[in-house]
Amino acid sequence: MKNNTFKLILIAVVALVSVWSIWPTYRDYALTKKLESFDDRADSLKFALDHREEIEQARDKSLKLGLDLKGGMHLVMEVDILDLIEQKAWNKDENFERIMDNVRRKAGESNDNVVNILAAEFKAANIKLSRYFYDLRDSDQEVISKLNAESQDALLRAKEIIRNRIDQYGVAEPVIQTQGSRRLIIELSGVTDEARVRNLLMGTAKLEFKLVKEPQQLLRAIERVGSVPLQAPSVTTSENSIPATSDANGNKKLSEVIGVLPNGQVFTPAYAHDLVAAALTRDDVATLLPQDTQLLIAAKPDQTANGEQYYLIYLVQKTPELTGGVISEAKATFSSQDAQPEVLMSMNDEGTSKWARITGANIGKQIAIVLDGAVYSAPVVQSRIPSGNSVINGIGSLEEAKDLEIILKAGSLPAPVRIIEERTIGPSLGSDYIRDGLLSVTWGFTAVVIFMIIYYNKAGIAADLALVLNILIVISVLAGFSAALTLPGIAGIVLTMGMAVDANVLIYERIREELADGKSLKMAIDAGYNKAFSSILDSHVTTLAAAFLLYVYGVGPVQGFAVTLMIGTAASLFTAIVVTKVLFDMFLDSKLMNDKSFG
Repeated sequence: MKNNTFKLILIAVVALVSVWSIWPTYRDYALTKKLESFDDRADSLKFALDHREEIEQARDKSLKLGLDLKGGMHLVMEVDILDLIEQKAWNKDENFERIMDNVRRKAGESNDNVVNILAAEFKAANIKLSRYFYDLRDSDQEVISKLNAESQDALLRAKEIIRNRIDQYGVAEPVIQTQGSRRLIIELSGVTDEARVRNLLMGTAKLEFKLVKEPQQLLRAIERVGSVPLQAPSVTTSENSIPATSDANGNKKLSEVIGVLPNGQVFTPAYAHDLVAAALTRDDVATLLPQDTQLLIAAKPDQTANGEQYYLIYLVQKTPELTGGVISEAKATFSSQDAQPEVLMSMNDEGTSKWARITGANIGKQIAIVLDGAVYSAPVVQSRIPSGNSVINGIGSLEEAKDLEIILKAGSLPAPVRIIEERTIGPSLGSDYIRDGLLSVTWGFTAVVIFMIIYYNKAGIAADLALVLNILIVISVLAGFSAALTLPGIAGIVLTMGMAVDANVLIYERIREELADGKSLKMAIDAGYNKAFSSILDSHVTTLAAAFLLYVYGVGPVQGFAVTLMIGTAASLFTAIVVTKVLFDMFLDSKLMNDKSFG
């Protein structure tokens, strides 16, 4: 027994670590059931707030389920490489705009490389690319190489930024792969709020701090653009549609859906938000505004005493005083005054220095905090801010605040992205898979346990105990490393059970042979393990190698199967060789085994 002290300690440590790793999964299940048990939504919300940290920790560390088990979203997203290319261009003119319109049209009709389409259009127009890109001395091939490099870099950066956002959102084992020169394939398991995920993934997170112009300047600007017609949609059936009063061309003027509040603030009603927001970005509107200014609309609506919603409109300086690149930390929280959601931001040294100078030079003025072209807030600077701290408020919910925190931490996308394909796997399908998968594991485990006890007597009990520890190890490793359990993963667990028992069968048959030769029980057990070890090791090593190759060269479900198989194979080698041998030694010392214990 003394020789087994280390092995006993090792087994105990493995078992305790496995239970510790699985515990958050149990806590997550228990807390979820507790939340579902409340009949009153207020009680449920209070419990969630009181136990927020515990719930988040349990959910973060619990065993995750894959897309095929829990349901979720399958997305194909396209990075707007053409927008990136337009940002790189200089000296733009009518020829450039005409060519870019053709490129955009052709890029929308095919999946070809955007840079190649661009080069072909410039060649057809007999215009050198260097006229608008990089150095005038560059050849067309050099410009194409540079644009291709920047496009590829933008795709990879978009992939990593989206991965960071998804990781912070809490999706386990997301699948994010590039397809071609501008597309990303994304699979997210367990996602139920599709709209929230879309906003999280598509927001470019372009954060800017812009000076707000005086009210008089805003009113003059609105007067200038008031006669500009709105481009009314061909069908107006949504609740945000403009009422059907229009000019001969079917358009309303901008002034008809813009008003002025008693305090001088300019607004548009909620029903006109989409059309006004689109109009303010048009070139014909921009040309009517003072140089280096633009009209921006608020991100969130305000509400009148009568319950009518409206959006404020701001005239801001087009060139930002500061951009989001200086943000080093963001944190979603509640304001201390009115308990409304907000996001606290901290800046790096460069940003802190600039922010102190900007706020010091603009005391008494408004600075708009603009995210992706919408004004979230426009606070009045009360004093110089030397700490580099700022706040985004005007946020509708804590979830939205947390999403803003995520995208600010992850950084801004190099170019806009859009969803071109979306499929949702419903939770009912996942539930069916879970039930069928659990049934297969249960029936397989039960059949193996009964067979081993009937055929091998007490030795079968030892094999069954080792099998329980084997499954416990597999699940704990998956949970501990935040891996996702998929349907192929469950198949890997079932296969692992067969392999674990197969190793025990090899050992037990060897022991039977030794007993038939007249050896004592202890000598037969030792000989059985020694002689079967090489065969067991060979089979497990080859299985590990095959599983590793499946993981390296496989995708999606194949990788899920391979991961579970690798963990199970390693655990099987440990339980078959170490655990059952220690149990037999303990049985022998306690005189609980005899020659008939192996059937």
